[in-house]
Amino acid sequence: MSTYAFKAMDLTGGQLRGTLDAETKQAVSDQLKSRGLIVLEIAEKRSVAALNFNLFQRVTLSELAIFSRQLATMVSSGMTILRSLFVLEEQMENEKLKETIIAVRKDVEAGLPLSDALGRHPKIFSPLFVAMIRAGEIGGVLEQSLIRIADQLEKEDALRRQVKSAMVYPAVVTTVALLVMIVLVVYIVPVFANVLQQYGTSASGQQLPTMTQVTVDFSHAVTGYFWAFILGFGGAGYGFFRWKRSEWGRPQWDALRLKIPFKIGDIVEKISIARWSRTLSSLTGAGVPLLEALDITGKTAGNVVVQRAMFDVIASVKAGGTIAEPLAKSPVFPMMVSHMVAVGESTGELDFMLSKIADFYEDRVNAAIKALTSILEPVMICFIGGMVGFIVIAMYLPLFKVYNQIQ
Repeated sequence: MSTYAFKAMDLTGGQLRGTLDAETKQAVSDQLKSRGLIVLEIAEKRSVAALNFNLFQRVTLSELAIFSRQLATMVSSGMTILRSLFVLEEQMENEKLKETIIAVRKDVEAGLPLSDALGRHPKIFSPLFVAMIRAGEIGGVLEQSLIRIADQLEKEDALRRQVKSAMVYPAVVTTVALLVMIVLVVYIVPVFANVLQQYGTSASGQQLPTMTQVTVDFSHAVTGYFWAFILGFGGAGYGFFRWKRSEWGRPQWDALRLKIPFKIGDIVEKISIARWSRTLSSLTGAGVPLLEALDITGKTAGNVVVQRAMFDVIASVKAGGTIAEPLAKSPVFPMMVSHMVAVGESTGELDFMLSKIADFYEDRVNAAIKALTSILEPVMICFIGGMVGFIVIAMYLPLFKVYNQIQ
């Protein structure tokens, strides 16, 4: 049983506030109505720890897709938007999304359209989400717009999970390699260095081999000035993220990502094209005006290079031109994309052609990720083997030298 805070109004217009213990909000609402009160607001009371925990919660694409599909089902069944939102907030497990839905429901109760109420929460509902809801409200096809949004979010979530799963192996191998190197440098190399100093170099009066000296010096630096390494790597990481998110650094980073070797840049390009075509297809299919759809597509593409290409496309459309012509001049869009867009414009089936482009490039992303994994596996193995081999050889070189002198 939970405690709920309520605000209600009696028949004379006076407002009442208080708390009730009940299993659900609906139970609280039924109790208040049985007293002849008009329910204005009901909210579950939570502890400070729970509130602080909610600040770190994220709303995933899959949760938004489920929300859209459930809302579409309720709307199609004849339920009002207000009642549908009330039901959804009751069953929502993600507290952050639940609080957002409550805020949206209150705005709808106050008379705002659903699209405007969603637009007040840009960190949860993207411009794409809001624009498609607005188009559905204007065209009287809100159910179809919600289903399109759910499809779009599910496709994007599947693409993200595909990329993340492919990066798990390199991330794990890199982490293991770093841990192995730290253990060798911090614990193993100093032991060898002491042995060499006591029995090898002092007896022979000779210096250590260059490989060994470099390894020993690096070990001393890590163990003696570990705080400098931590501050250095931390400062470099902080500076990189600041640069990547800055207005002048983000275009440079987005352009650089497209040129990363080992097929990584190729995958980034295919992901950007797939996201661009899928978003524009959803917006145009939902009835969003073309200029607004192009503007939203550029902002949600996830790459400044694609966004700048949309500036040229918008200028072309405003001047009475086509979408395909500026796409053909952009270095980020292959010729196949511009030709298929041109066919879609000429036949009046632009959203269908864009959907086909998205399907094609999503399949190409899957194939490219598999190829990348097959390339990275031997590269990472060679990297770890080379690192460990360098340290082992560096430590044993002086021992071989001492053995030869004894002979």
